Amino acid sequence: MAFPTTPSGSWTSDLGLPSRLFGTDGSEDGFELYEQEDAFVLSVEMPGFDPEDIDLRWDDGRLYVAAEHTDDDRGRRKRYYRSFRLPKRVVDDDIEAEYTNGVLEVTIPIAEGTAPGEAIPIES
Repeated sequence: MAFPTTPSGSWTSDLGLPSRLFGTDGSEDGFELYEQEDAFVLSVEMPGFDPEDIDLRWDDGRLYVAAEHTDDDRGRRKRYYRSFRLPKRVVDDDIEAEYTNGVLEVTIPIAEGTAPGEAIPIES
C-alpha cells in the first residue's frame, strides 16, 4: 500500500511525523502503518529473527516493537527497536500479531473512548 507524499486531510496530518515516512512506496523504512476500516495495521520487515526473539508491548497509547537475535556462527548480534504512537484509542486486549516469512503484522483495533491501559505483553 502506498502512502501519499503529503498527508493533509488524513489522521496523520497533525502528528508532526517526518514526511519521508510517507514515501511513494511506503516501505522505505521497512514498515507500513495504515488505517483500514476499524483497525490500524502495522507491517514490519524483520528478516532473520525467530518469533521468540520479538517482544511487542502496548503502553499508554504507544506500541513498542523490539527484537534481538545472536548469530552464534558469525558472532554477530542483530537488534531492532521502534515505537509507534497511534492517534486514536484502541482495544488493547484485542491486539493481534503474526510473524510469517520475516514480516511481523500487527492488527490494532480502534475503539472510541477506550483509555490506554498498563503495559500489556502481546503474544505473537
